[in-house]
Amino acid sequence: MKNSFLVIVLAMLVVFLQSCKKDQVNAIPIPLNQHFFGLSAGRYVVYDVMEINHDVNAVIKHDTIYYQLKTLIGDTVVDNEGRIARKFYRSKRADIFSAWVITDLWTTIIHNNKAELVEENQRKVKLIFPISSSKTWNTNQFNAYENEEAYYDFIFQGKTINSLYFDSTVRVEQAKERNLIEYKRKYEEYAANIGMIRKVYKDLSIVNFDTLNVKFGKEIFMDIIEYGN
Repeated sequence: MKNSFLVIVLAMLVVFLQSCKKDQVNAIPIPLNQHFFGLSAGRYVVYDVMEINHDVNAVIKHDTIYYQLKTLIGDTVVDNEGRIARKFYRSKRADIFSAWVITDLWTTIIHNNKAELVEENQRKVKLIFPISSSKTWNTNQFNAYENEEAYYDFIFQGKTINSLYFDSTVRVEQAKERNLIEYKRKYEEYAANIGMIRKVYKDLSIVNFDTLNVKFGKEIFMDIIEYGN
């Protein structure tokens, strides 16, 4: 009777340990939060975009245009550093009644814990891993642009954009500067398993600290409206 009881106890212990081990395996996260960059082949994101170009010497001093932009992760390709990267397609259309037109073919990769995107032949560091409030980096460390120090904010928070709910997002702050003649405000937001879901870009020449009195510059606002594979 004792032996039977011991056998039952041992069997239950084995099942329990195997169950715990299975749960531990399933709980292992994607390495270093890299799923926030959304590099799976076929992944696409569609954005509503508002772009404002300011020039007080132009006929239209503050020209605003609206369009939709789609990004698509394509097949692998050897990038300009000789690495196996992914094709990154960008397509535009005026509205939902218009056809998509491919405007750019960039490349993108995660390498050495850095998420990189080659924009117009300029390699930029969009994210670094693991995601942490203590991280800072120069987004332009691989190109000739001036240093742009980025850091994370609003880490792993839920967010709703255009009726789409994302349970885990993070903001990458890129610029927050204002003085007598300049105003720069730049950030991007990323969602787990999707990639970028919002972009705010303002690089403006202003008058006497007044962010509404703009002489020259550009503003871009991008918000996700659709995504999938």
